[in-house]
Amino acid sequence: MVDFEAVAASIPESYNASTTFIDDNLAAGRGDEVAIRYEGQTYTYGQVGQMMNRLGNALLSLGVQREQRVILLLLDSPEFAASFFGGMRIGAVPIPTNTLLKAADYRYLFNDSRVRVLIAHEALMGCIREIRAELKYLEHVIVVGEPQKGEISYEELVEKQPEVLEPTETHKDEIAFWLYSSGSTGFPKGAVHLHHDMVYCSDLYARNVLDINENDRTFSVAKLFFAYGLGNNLYFPFRVGGSCVLYPHPPKPEEMFKVIDREKPTLFYCVPTMYAAMLQIKDAEERFDLSSLRLCVSAGEALPAELFNQWKERFGVEILDGIGSTEILHIYLTNWAGRVKPGSSGSAVPGYDVKIVDEEGTPVPDGEVGNLWVKGESCSPFYWNKHAETKRAMRGEWFVSGDKYYRDEEGHYWYCGRSDDMLKVGGIWVSPVEVENTLIEHPAVLEAGVVGREDDDGLTKPKAYVVLAE
Repeated sequence: MVDFEAVAASIPESYNASTTFIDDNLAAGRGDEVAIRYEGQTYTYGQVGQMMNRLGNALLSLGVQREQRVILLLLDSPEFAASFFGGMRIGAVPIPTNTLLKAADYRYLFNDSRVRVLIAHEALMGCIREIRAELKYLEHVIVVGEPQKGEISYEELVEKQPEVLEPTETHKDEIAFWLYSSGSTGFPKGAVHLHHDMVYCSDLYARNVLDINENDRTFSVAKLFFAYGLGNNLYFPFRVGGSCVLYPHPPKPEEMFKVIDREKPTLFYCVPTMYAAMLQIKDAEERFDLSSLRLCVSAGEALPAELFNQWKERFGVEILDGIGSTEILHIYLTNWAGRVKPGSSGSAVPGYDVKIVDEEGTPVPDGEVGNLWVKGESCSPFYWNKHAETKRAMRGEWFVSGDKYYRDEEGHYWYCGRSDDMLKVGGIWVSPVEVENTLIEHPAVLEAGVVGREDDDGLTKPKAYVVLAE
Protein backbone atom coordinates (compact mmCIF):
# COMPACT_ATOMS: atom_id res chain seq x y z
CA MET A 1 0.00 0.00 0.00
CA VAL A 2 1.40 3.36 -1.06
CA ASP A 3 0.56 6.02 1.52
CA PHE A 4 0.00 9.72 1.00
CA GLU A 5 3.22 10.78 2.74
CA ALA A 6 5.31 8.50 0.51
CA VAL A 7 3.77 9.97 -2.65
CA ALA A 8 4.29 13.53 -1.43
CA ALA A 9 7.90 12.82 -0.53
CA SER A 10 8.60 11.32 -3.96
CA ILE A 11 7.83 14.55 -5.85
CA PRO A 12 10.61 17.17 -5.77
CA GLU A 13 9.95 20.91 -5.90
CA SER A 14 11.37 21.14 -9.43
CA TYR A 15 9.31 18.57 -11.29
CA ASN A 16 8.02 17.96 -14.80
CA ALA A 17 5.36 15.25 -15.11
CA SER A 18 6.70 13.98 -18.45
CA THR A 19 9.78 12.63 -16.64
CA THR A 20 7.72 10.31 -14.45
CA PHE A 21 5.58 8.84 -17.20
CA ILE A 22 8.19 8.62 -19.98
CA ASP A 23 11.77 9.10 -18.76
CA ASP A 24 11.41 6.85 -15.71
CA ASN A 25 10.39 3.95 -17.94
CA LEU A 26 13.40 4.50 -20.17
CA ALA A 27 15.69 4.68 -17.14
CA ALA A 28 14.19 1.39 -15.93
CA GLY A 29 15.24 -0.30 -19.17
CA ARG A 30 11.81 -0.43 -20.78
CA GLY A 31 12.80 1.37 -23.97
CA ASP A 32 11.99 -1.73 -26.05
CA GLU A 33 8.87 -2.67 -24.10
CA VAL A 34 5.44 -2.05 -25.63
CA ALA A 35 3.71 1.08 -24.32
CA ILE A 36 0.85 1.46 -26.82
CA ARG A 37 -1.15 -0.99 -28.92
CA TYR A 38 -2.99 0.79 -31.69
CA GLU A 39 -4.82 -0.49 -34.76
CA GLY A 40 -2.66 -3.60 -35.09
CA GLN A 41 0.60 -1.74 -34.41
CA THR A 42 2.76 -1.47 -31.30
CA TYR A 43 4.77 1.48 -30.04
CA THR A 44 7.56 1.04 -27.51
CA TYR A 45 8.42 3.39 -24.68
CA GLY A 46 11.49 4.38 -26.66
CA GLN A 47 9.37 5.30 -29.67
CA VAL A 48 6.82 7.20 -27.57
CA GLY A 49 9.66 9.11 -25.93
CA GLN A 50 11.04 10.10 -29.33
CA MET A 51 7.57 11.15 -30.50
CA MET A 52 7.12 13.25 -27.39
CA ASN A 53 10.46 15.00 -27.83
CA ARG A 54 9.89 15.68 -31.52
CA LEU A 55 6.46 17.14 -30.79
CA GLY A 56 7.88 19.31 -28.02
CA ASN A 57 10.62 20.57 -30.33
CA ALA A 58 8.00 21.21 -33.03
CA LEU A 59 6.00 23.41 -30.68
CA LEU A 60 9.15 25.30 -29.74
CA SER A 61 9.86 25.86 -33.44
CA LEU A 62 6.45 27.52 -33.72
CA GLY A 63 7.28 29.87 -30.88
CA VAL A 64 5.13 28.20 -28.23
CA GLN A 65 6.20 29.41 -24.81
CA ARG A 66 5.85 28.20 -21.27
CA GLU A 67 2.30 28.35 -19.88
CA GLN A 68 0.72 28.87 -23.31
CA ARG A 69 -2.21 26.61 -24.08
CA VAL A 70 -2.31 23.93 -26.78
CA ILE A 71 -5.67 22.31 -27.54
CA LEU A 72 -5.65 18.60 -28.42
CA LEU A 73 -8.59 17.58 -30.60
CA LEU A 74 -7.33 14.08 -31.15
CA LEU A 75 -8.61 10.53 -31.39
CA ASP A 76 -7.18 8.03 -28.92
CA SER A 77 -3.83 7.44 -30.62
CA PRO A 78 -0.03 7.58 -30.22
CA GLU A 79 -0.20 11.20 -31.40
CA PHE A 80 -2.38 12.00 -28.40
CA ALA A 81 0.22 10.58 -26.00
CA ALA A 82 3.05 12.43 -27.76
CA SER A 83 1.16 15.72 -27.79
CA PHE A 84 -0.01 15.48 -24.19
CA PHE A 85 3.40 14.75 -22.69
CA GLY A 86 5.29 16.75 -25.33
CA GLY A 87 3.34 19.89 -24.48
CA MET A 88 4.00 19.51 -20.77
CA ARG A 89 7.66 18.77 -21.41
CA ILE A 90 8.25 22.32 -22.68
CA GLY A 91 6.12 23.88 -19.93
CA ALA A 92 3.16 24.49 -22.24
CA VAL A 93 -0.36 23.52 -21.16
CA PRO A 94 -2.14 20.86 -23.26
CA ILE A 95 -5.94 20.83 -23.13
CA PRO A 96 -7.42 17.45 -24.17
CA THR A 97 -10.77 18.34 -25.69
CA ASN A 98 -14.03 16.50 -26.27
CA THR A 99 -14.18 15.33 -29.88
CA LEU A 100 -18.01 15.23 -29.93
CA LEU A 101 -18.81 18.93 -29.52
CA LYS A 102 -20.45 21.37 -31.91
CA ALA A 103 -18.95 24.44 -33.55
CA ALA A 104 -20.40 26.83 -30.96
CA ASP A 105 -18.84 24.82 -28.14
CA TYR A 106 -15.44 24.86 -29.79
CA ARG A 107 -15.70 28.60 -30.39
CA TYR A 108 -16.24 29.11 -26.67
CA LEU A 109 -13.44 26.74 -25.57
CA PHE A 110 -10.85 28.15 -27.97
CA ASN A 111 -11.56 31.76 -27.09
CA ASP A 112 -11.94 31.11 -23.36
CA SER A 113 -8.55 29.35 -23.20
CA ARG A 114 -6.89 31.83 -25.61
CA VAL A 115 -5.27 28.84 -27.28
CA ARG A 116 -2.48 29.57 -29.79
CA VAL A 117 -2.00 26.10 -31.23
CA LEU A 118 -4.40 23.31 -32.17
CA ILE A 119 -3.30 19.71 -32.79
CA ALA A 120 -6.17 17.80 -34.40
CA HIS A 121 -6.97 14.68 -36.35
CA GLU A 122 -8.14 15.41 -39.89
CA ALA A 123 -11.47 13.66 -39.26
CA LEU A 124 -12.29 16.17 -36.50
CA MET A 125 -11.47 19.35 -38.39
CA GLY A 126 -14.87 19.98 -39.99
CA CYS A 127 -16.32 22.13 -37.19
CA ILE A 128 -13.03 23.97 -36.69
CA ARG A 129 -12.71 24.97 -40.33
CA GLU A 130 -16.24 26.40 -40.19
CA ILE A 131 -15.34 28.80 -37.38
CA ARG A 132 -11.61 29.34 -37.95
CA ALA A 133 -12.06 33.08 -38.54
CA GLU A 134 -13.86 33.42 -35.19
CA LEU A 135 -11.06 31.83 -33.13
CA LYS A 136 -9.42 35.02 -31.93
CA TYR A 137 -6.10 33.72 -30.63
CA LEU A 138 -5.45 30.64 -32.77
CA GLU A 139 -2.25 30.97 -34.82
CA HIS A 140 -1.24 27.45 -35.81
CA VAL A 141 -3.31 24.39 -36.78
CA ILE A 142 -1.40 21.10 -36.87
CA VAL A 143 -3.31 18.29 -38.59
CA VAL A 144 -2.73 14.56 -38.22
CA GLY A 145 -3.62 13.43 -41.73
CA GLU A 146 -4.17 15.67 -44.74
CA PRO A 147 -3.99 19.40 -43.93
CA GLN A 148 -5.71 22.06 -45.98
CA LYS A 149 -4.37 25.47 -46.98
CA GLY A 150 -3.12 27.39 -43.96
CA GLU A 151 -2.69 24.23 -41.89
CA ILE A 152 0.46 22.30 -40.95
CA SER A 153 1.05 18.59 -41.51
CA TYR A 154 1.75 16.90 -38.18
CA GLU A 155 3.88 14.25 -39.85
CA GLU A 156 6.00 16.71 -41.83
CA LEU A 157 6.43 19.04 -38.87
CA VAL A 158 7.65 16.45 -36.37
CA GLU A 159 9.65 14.40 -38.87
CA LYS A 160 12.44 17.01 -39.08
CA GLN A 161 12.66 17.67 -35.34
CA PRO A 162 15.37 16.32 -33.00
CA GLU A 163 14.57 13.22 -30.96
CA VAL A 164 16.19 14.68 -27.84
CA LEU A 165 14.57 17.32 -25.62
CA GLU A 166 15.41 18.14 -22.03
CA PRO A 167 12.33 18.81 -19.89
CA THR A 168 11.62 22.38 -18.84
CA GLU A 169 12.29 22.88 -15.14
CA THR A 170 8.69 23.34 -14.12
CA HIS A 171 7.53 23.38 -10.50
CA LYS A 172 5.48 20.53 -9.04
CA ASP A 173 2.68 23.01 -8.34
CA GLU A 174 2.84 24.60 -11.81
CA ILE A 175 -0.09 24.27 -14.22
CA ALA A 176 0.41 21.15 -16.36
CA PHE A 177 -2.87 20.73 -18.27
CA TRP A 178 -6.54 21.66 -18.26
CA LEU A 179 -9.66 19.57 -18.64
CA TYR A 180 -12.98 21.22 -19.41
CA SER A 181 -15.90 19.99 -17.34
CA SER A 182 -18.95 18.59 -19.08
CA GLY A 183 -20.82 21.86 -18.63
CA SER A 184 -24.09 20.33 -17.34
CA THR A 185 -25.04 23.85 -16.24
CA GLY A 186 -23.95 26.78 -18.38
CA PHE A 187 -20.70 26.83 -20.30
CA PRO A 188 -17.98 24.24 -19.58
CA LYS A 189 -15.47 25.17 -16.89
CA GLY A 190 -11.74 24.78 -17.44
CA ALA A 191 -10.46 22.74 -14.48
CA VAL A 192 -6.76 23.50 -14.06
CA HIS A 193 -4.45 20.63 -13.06
CA LEU A 194 -0.87 20.70 -11.79
CA HIS A 195 2.23 18.66 -12.61
CA HIS A 196 1.99 16.62 -9.43
CA ASP A 197 -1.69 15.61 -9.81
CA MET A 198 -1.28 12.52 -12.00
CA VAL A 199 1.20 10.92 -9.61
CA TYR A 200 -1.27 11.12 -6.73
CA CYS A 201 -4.05 9.52 -8.80
CA SER A 202 -1.72 6.82 -10.12
CA ASP A 203 -0.28 5.82 -6.78
CA LEU A 204 -3.23 6.31 -4.43
CA TYR A 205 -5.88 4.78 -6.71
CA ALA A 206 -4.35 2.72 -9.54
CA ARG A 207 -1.53 1.16 -7.53
CA ASN A 208 -3.38 0.78 -4.23
CA VAL A 209 -6.84 -0.23 -5.45
CA LEU A 210 -6.15 -1.94 -8.78
CA ASP A 211 -2.64 -3.15 -7.92
CA ILE A 212 -1.64 -2.06 -11.42
CA ASN A 213 1.81 -3.20 -12.49
CA GLU A 214 4.09 -3.54 -15.52
CA ASN A 215 2.35 -6.75 -16.62
CA ASP A 216 -1.02 -5.03 -16.99
CA ARG A 217 -2.56 -4.10 -20.31
CA THR A 218 -5.37 -1.54 -20.09
CA PHE A 219 -8.38 -0.83 -22.29
CA SER A 220 -10.87 1.97 -21.65
CA VAL A 221 -14.25 2.70 -23.21
CA ALA A 222 -13.98 6.25 -21.86
CA LYS A 223 -11.81 8.26 -24.25
CA LEU A 224 -8.59 10.05 -23.34
CA PHE A 225 -10.18 13.49 -23.42
CA PHE A 226 -12.19 12.51 -20.33
CA ALA A 227 -10.47 12.73 -16.95
CA TYR A 228 -11.54 9.12 -16.32
CA GLY A 229 -10.16 7.82 -19.63
CA LEU A 230 -6.95 9.85 -19.40
CA GLY A 231 -5.94 8.04 -16.24
CA ASN A 232 -7.33 4.64 -17.25
CA ASN A 233 -5.59 4.33 -20.56
CA LEU A 234 -2.56 6.62 -20.51
CA TYR A 235 -0.89 7.78 -17.34
CA PHE A 236 -1.91 4.79 -15.17
CA PRO A 237 -0.16 2.17 -17.34
CA PHE A 238 2.72 4.57 -18.06
CA ARG A 239 3.26 5.07 -14.32
CA VAL A 240 4.14 1.39 -13.86
CA GLY A 241 5.56 0.44 -17.25
CA GLY A 242 2.47 -1.39 -18.46
CA SER A 243 0.77 -0.92 -21.83
CA CYS A 244 -2.52 0.46 -23.12
CA VAL A 245 -4.84 -0.47 -25.99
CA LEU A 246 -5.94 2.72 -27.77
CA TYR A 247 -9.15 2.50 -29.77
CA PRO A 248 -9.91 5.54 -31.99
CA HIS A 249 -13.42 4.52 -33.08
CA PRO A 250 -16.81 5.14 -31.42
CA PRO A 251 -17.43 2.48 -28.77
CA LYS A 252 -20.09 -0.09 -29.68
CA PRO A 253 -21.01 -3.03 -27.44
CA GLU A 254 -20.03 -5.91 -29.71
CA GLU A 255 -16.86 -4.11 -30.82
CA MET A 256 -15.78 -3.78 -27.18
CA PHE A 257 -16.01 -7.55 -26.82
CA LYS A 258 -13.98 -7.99 -30.01
CA VAL A 259 -11.23 -5.70 -28.77
CA ILE A 260 -11.01 -7.56 -25.46
CA ASP A 261 -10.95 -10.91 -27.28
CA ARG A 262 -8.24 -9.72 -29.69
CA GLU A 263 -5.99 -7.50 -27.54
CA LYS A 264 -6.21 -9.42 -24.23
CA PRO A 265 -6.31 -6.51 -21.76
CA THR A 266 -6.07 -7.31 -18.06
CA LEU A 267 -7.91 -4.17 -16.88
CA PHE A 268 -11.12 -3.04 -18.56
CA TYR A 269 -12.58 0.39 -17.73
CA CYS A 270 -16.14 1.13 -18.73
CA VAL A 271 -19.30 3.02 -17.74
CA PRO A 272 -22.63 1.56 -16.54
CA THR A 273 -24.51 2.41 -19.74
CA MET A 274 -22.01 0.45 -21.82
CA TYR A 275 -21.95 -2.47 -19.37
CA ALA A 276 -25.75 -2.62 -19.74
CA ALA A 277 -25.49 -2.55 -23.53
CA MET A 278 -22.77 -5.23 -23.55
CA LEU A 279 -24.92 -7.45 -21.37
CA GLN A 280 -27.55 -7.34 -24.14
CA ILE A 281 -25.19 -9.15 -26.54
CA LYS A 282 -26.47 -12.71 -26.64
CA ASP A 283 -24.05 -15.55 -25.92
CA ALA A 284 -21.15 -13.08 -25.52
CA GLU A 285 -19.59 -15.27 -22.84
CA GLU A 286 -19.41 -18.10 -25.40
CA ARG A 287 -18.46 -16.07 -28.47
CA PHE A 288 -15.68 -13.97 -26.93
CA ASP A 289 -12.70 -14.82 -24.74
CA LEU A 290 -12.57 -12.53 -21.69
CA SER A 291 -10.20 -14.72 -19.69
CA SER A 292 -7.42 -12.10 -19.82
CA LEU A 293 -9.42 -9.72 -17.60
CA ARG A 294 -8.52 -9.72 -13.93
CA LEU A 295 -10.61 -6.67 -13.01
CA CYS A 296 -13.23 -4.38 -14.51
CA VAL A 297 -13.83 -0.80 -13.37
CA SER A 298 -16.86 1.45 -13.64
CA ALA A 299 -17.32 5.20 -13.11
CA GLY A 300 -19.10 8.15 -14.68
CA GLU A 301 -22.46 7.23 -13.12
CA ALA A 302 -23.51 4.88 -10.34
CA LEU A 303 -23.42 1.18 -11.24
CA PRO A 304 -26.67 -0.55 -10.22
CA ALA A 305 -26.29 -3.75 -8.23
CA GLU A 306 -28.22 -5.68 -10.88
CA LEU A 307 -25.61 -4.87 -13.56
CA PHE A 308 -22.78 -5.89 -11.24
CA ASN A 309 -24.46 -9.22 -10.49
CA GLN A 310 -25.29 -9.99 -14.13
CA TRP A 311 -21.75 -9.18 -15.30
CA LYS A 312 -20.06 -11.26 -12.61
CA GLU A 313 -22.43 -14.18 -13.19
CA ARG A 314 -21.86 -14.22 -16.95
CA PHE A 315 -18.17 -13.32 -17.20
CA GLY A 316 -16.77 -14.19 -13.78
CA VAL A 317 -15.07 -10.82 -13.25
CA GLU A 318 -15.87 -8.23 -10.61
CA ILE A 319 -16.63 -4.63 -11.53
CA LEU A 320 -15.15 -2.13 -9.10
CA ASP A 321 -17.55 0.79 -9.16
CA GLY A 322 -16.34 4.20 -8.02
CA ILE A 323 -16.91 7.90 -8.38
CA GLY A 324 -14.52 10.61 -9.50
CA SER A 325 -14.71 13.97 -11.20
CA THR A 326 -12.88 16.21 -13.64
CA GLU A 327 -11.92 18.44 -10.72
CA ILE A 328 -10.42 15.63 -8.60
CA LEU A 329 -9.01 14.11 -11.84
CA HIS A 330 -9.92 10.50 -11.11
CA ILE A 331 -11.72 8.15 -8.70
CA TYR A 332 -11.81 9.01 -4.99
CA LEU A 333 -14.56 6.63 -3.76
CA THR A 334 -14.22 3.00 -4.79
CA ASN A 335 -15.11 -0.61 -4.19
CA TRP A 336 -12.27 -3.06 -3.64
CA ALA A 337 -11.59 -6.45 -5.21
CA GLY A 338 -13.06 -9.27 -3.15
CA ARG A 339 -15.19 -6.97 -0.99
CA VAL A 340 -17.56 -5.21 -3.37
CA LYS A 341 -20.82 -3.90 -1.93
CA PRO A 342 -23.00 -4.04 -5.07
CA GLY A 343 -24.85 -0.79 -5.71
CA SER A 344 -22.56 1.30 -3.51
CA SER A 345 -19.62 3.54 -4.44
CA GLY A 346 -17.49 1.79 -1.83
CA SER A 347 -15.20 3.70 0.50
CA ALA A 348 -12.64 6.49 0.24
CA VAL A 349 -9.45 5.90 -1.73
CA PRO A 350 -6.48 6.13 0.69
CA GLY A 351 -5.15 9.68 0.69
CA TYR A 352 -8.56 11.25 0.02
CA ASP A 353 -10.96 12.49 2.69
CA VAL A 354 -14.72 12.62 2.15
CA LYS A 355 -17.58 13.88 4.27
CA ILE A 356 -21.34 14.22 3.90
CA VAL A 357 -22.73 17.54 5.06
CA ASP A 358 -25.99 19.51 5.15
CA GLU A 359 -26.61 22.79 3.36
CA GLU A 360 -24.66 24.69 6.06
CA GLY A 361 -21.63 22.40 5.73
CA THR A 362 -22.26 20.51 8.99
CA PRO A 363 -21.59 16.74 8.86
CA VAL A 364 -24.73 14.59 8.95
CA PRO A 365 -25.05 11.22 10.76
CA ASP A 366 -24.71 7.87 8.99
CA GLY A 367 -27.82 6.94 7.03
CA GLU A 368 -28.82 10.53 6.36
CA VAL A 369 -28.58 11.93 2.83
CA GLY A 370 -26.38 15.00 2.42
CA ASN A 371 -23.91 16.70 0.10
CA LEU A 372 -20.63 14.93 -0.62
CA TRP A 373 -17.43 16.95 -0.14
CA VAL A 374 -13.96 15.59 -0.92
CA LYS A 375 -10.37 16.73 -0.50
CA GLY A 376 -7.12 15.40 -1.92
CA GLU A 377 -3.90 16.60 -3.53
CA SER A 378 -5.09 15.96 -7.10
CA CYS A 379 -7.93 18.47 -6.78
CA SER A 380 -7.96 21.35 -9.25
CA PRO A 381 -6.99 24.62 -7.53
CA PHE A 382 -9.48 26.67 -9.57
CA TYR A 383 -11.58 27.03 -12.71
CA TRP A 384 -10.09 29.24 -15.39
CA ASN A 385 -11.85 32.63 -15.54
CA LYS A 386 -14.64 31.36 -13.30
CA HIS A 387 -14.18 33.13 -9.96
CA ALA A 388 -17.74 32.75 -8.67
CA GLU A 389 -17.93 29.05 -9.65
CA THR A 390 -14.55 28.44 -8.02
CA LYS A 391 -15.74 29.95 -4.74
CA ARG A 392 -18.90 27.84 -4.78
CA ALA A 393 -17.15 24.56 -5.59
CA MET A 394 -13.82 24.86 -3.76
CA ARG A 395 -14.17 25.59 -0.05
CA GLY A 396 -10.62 25.75 1.25
CA GLU A 397 -9.22 22.23 0.94
CA TRP A 398 -12.65 20.77 0.16
CA PHE A 399 -14.30 20.30 -3.23
CA VAL A 400 -18.10 20.40 -3.27
CA SER A 401 -18.92 17.49 -5.58
CA GLY A 402 -22.56 18.37 -6.24
CA ASP A 403 -23.55 14.76 -5.46
CA LYS A 404 -26.03 13.56 -2.84
CA TYR A 405 -24.85 10.59 -0.78
CA TYR A 406 -25.39 8.76 2.46
CA ARG A 407 -22.97 6.48 4.33
CA ASP A 408 -24.17 3.21 5.82
CA GLU A 409 -23.13 1.77 9.18
CA GLU A 410 -20.33 -0.24 7.52
CA GLY A 411 -18.75 2.86 5.97
CA HIS A 412 -19.96 2.34 2.39
CA TYR A 413 -21.16 5.36 0.43
CA TRP A 414 -24.42 5.26 -1.56
CA TYR A 415 -25.20 7.63 -4.42
CA CYS A 416 -28.57 9.38 -4.32
CA GLY A 417 -28.31 11.67 -7.34
CA ARG A 418 -27.07 15.15 -8.08
CA SER A 419 -27.78 17.85 -5.53
CA ASP A 420 -30.27 19.52 -7.87
CA ASP A 421 -31.97 16.23 -8.88
CA MET A 422 -33.58 15.22 -5.57
CA LEU A 423 -37.41 15.17 -5.61
CA LYS A 424 -39.66 16.20 -2.71
CA VAL A 425 -42.59 13.79 -3.01
CA GLY A 426 -45.29 13.59 -0.36
CA GLY A 427 -43.06 15.60 1.97
CA ILE A 428 -40.21 13.10 1.62
CA TRP A 429 -36.98 13.47 -0.32
CA VAL A 430 -36.84 10.84 -3.07
CA SER A 431 -33.69 9.89 -4.97
CA PRO A 432 -34.35 9.35 -8.71
CA VAL A 433 -31.36 7.00 -8.75
CA GLU A 434 -32.96 4.61 -6.25
CA VAL A 435 -36.13 4.47 -8.34
CA GLU A 436 -34.08 3.90 -11.51
CA ASN A 437 -32.10 1.10 -9.87
CA THR A 438 -35.31 -0.63 -8.83
CA LEU A 439 -36.79 -0.35 -12.32
CA ILE A 440 -33.79 -1.89 -14.07
CA GLU A 441 -34.01 -4.96 -11.85
CA HIS A 442 -36.97 -5.92 -14.02
CA PRO A 443 -35.76 -8.19 -16.86
CA ALA A 444 -37.72 -6.20 -19.46
CA VAL A 445 -35.94 -2.93 -18.63
CA LEU A 446 -32.56 -2.00 -20.17
CA GLU A 447 -32.30 1.60 -18.95
CA ALA A 448 -34.46 3.98 -16.95
CA GLY A 449 -34.38 7.69 -16.21
CA VAL A 450 -36.54 9.32 -13.54
CA VAL A 451 -37.46 13.00 -13.34
CA GLY A 452 -39.95 15.08 -11.38
CA ARG A 453 -43.19 16.15 -13.03
CA GLU A 454 -46.05 18.15 -11.60
CA ASP A 455 -49.47 16.43 -11.58
CA ASP A 456 -52.84 18.12 -12.10
CA ASP A 457 -52.75 19.38 -8.51
CA GLY A 458 -49.32 20.95 -8.97
CA LEU A 459 -47.63 18.31 -6.82
CA THR A 460 -44.31 16.77 -7.83
CA LYS A 461 -44.42 13.09 -8.73
CA PRO A 462 -41.67 10.88 -10.15
CA LYS A 463 -41.99 10.07 -13.85
CA ALA A 464 -39.94 7.30 -15.43
CA TYR A 465 -38.65 7.07 -18.99
CA VAL A 466 -37.85 3.46 -19.82
CA VAL A 467 -35.82 1.80 -22.57
CA LEU A 468 -36.92 -1.81 -22.98
CA ALA A 469 -34.52 -4.67 -23.46
CA GLU A 470 -34.75 -6.48 -26.79
